[in-house]
Formats: sequence, C-alpha cells, structure tokens
Amino acid sequence: MGKLIYSMITSLDGFVSDSDGNFDWGAPAEELHRFINEHFASLGTYLYGRNMYEVMKFWETAHTIPDLPPHELEYARTWQAANKIVYSSTLTEVTTERTRLEKTFDPEAVRRLKAESDHDLSVDGAHLAAQAIRAGLVDEYQLFIGPVIVGGGNRFFPDDVRVDLELLDERRFSNGVVFLRYRVKNTQS
Repeated sequence: MGKLIYSMITSLDGFVSDSDGNFDWGAPAEELHRFINEHFASLGTYLYGRNMYEVMKFWETAHTIPDLPPHELEYARTWQAANKIVYSSTLTEVTTERTRLEKTFDPEAVRRLKAESDHDLSVDGAHLAAQAIRAGLVDEYQLFIGPVIVGGGNRFFPDDVRVDLELLDERRFSNGVVFLRYRVKNTQS
C-alpha cells in the first residue's frame, strides 16, 4: 500500500505562491534539490491539478537543455519515469508520457490507487491537495519552508480542516530552508 504525500515549498507564512501567482522565491538551490531528488526517488505516481501540471511538465524535456546541472537532470529522469494523473475539467489532452487526464477528482479512486500501489504517491498543487486533505487521503505532509514572507496568495493548507500530526523528521539547509515531515496521527508510517 502506498502513502499519499503532500509536499511543496512554502513561504514562512504558509503560501505556495504569492498573490500574483509567483513562486520564484522557492526555487531550490543545489543542496535542497539533491535532497528532494533522494527524498522523492521512490514515488510512483504524481497527482496534479492543471496549474501544477503546467509547471511540472517542464521536466518532460528538461534533459534536452544543454549544460543542465546533474542534479536537475537526475530529477528530470525520475519525473519522467513516474506515472502522472492530471485532474482538470478544462484540459482536453496531456502532452507528457506516462500521464493520464481525469476530469474530476474521485477520492474513492485515489483510495483504490493507494491500496494497489507498491510505491508512494504525491499530491501536488494546493487546490488539488485541499480536496485530498478534506477526503482524509493524505498520510504525510512534507513542507520545505523558505525564509520569505509573501503576505498572501495560494495557501499550503486549506482553511476549513483540522488534522492532528506527528513530527517524523526535520532538517535545516544552508540557504535557510527548513524541511518538516509529519505523519497524520493514527495512520501507518
């Protein structure tokens, strides 16, 4: 059985993007990128909303960029090897390999996917993650908290949910980013 992990880079005040939709303040430095590579190498499936998919599909062809740093090439290869499910009522097609399009988010289908999976899954994008959180599907929360306050934008957590957590891991990076990994209490690790 796979766990569903919600992990994103956030500002100190809890936003994944600012009020203009920018998140360039969260671009990981090499040290952090290598940690992310190691940490997510075993993921089998990414669950994306449309906006996050549009951002992440960069990795489909990133390996063709001349002089791409090795840590970014490694991430590109890992991303390309994983399955991706995009939830969007507006997209008519997806343009990346190993990707399927679903028009609506179905919590029961995700429960079955978790139960049948030999690998962990990741839900990416604050709006899609909010649906998974409300459905009780998220097993772990992994935050990369950046040393910036953006004052508004897309929140990492939805406002209308309470989840009790247990801290499993923490790490501090030289650029001021802090990684926090929590498990939802009363679930398997």
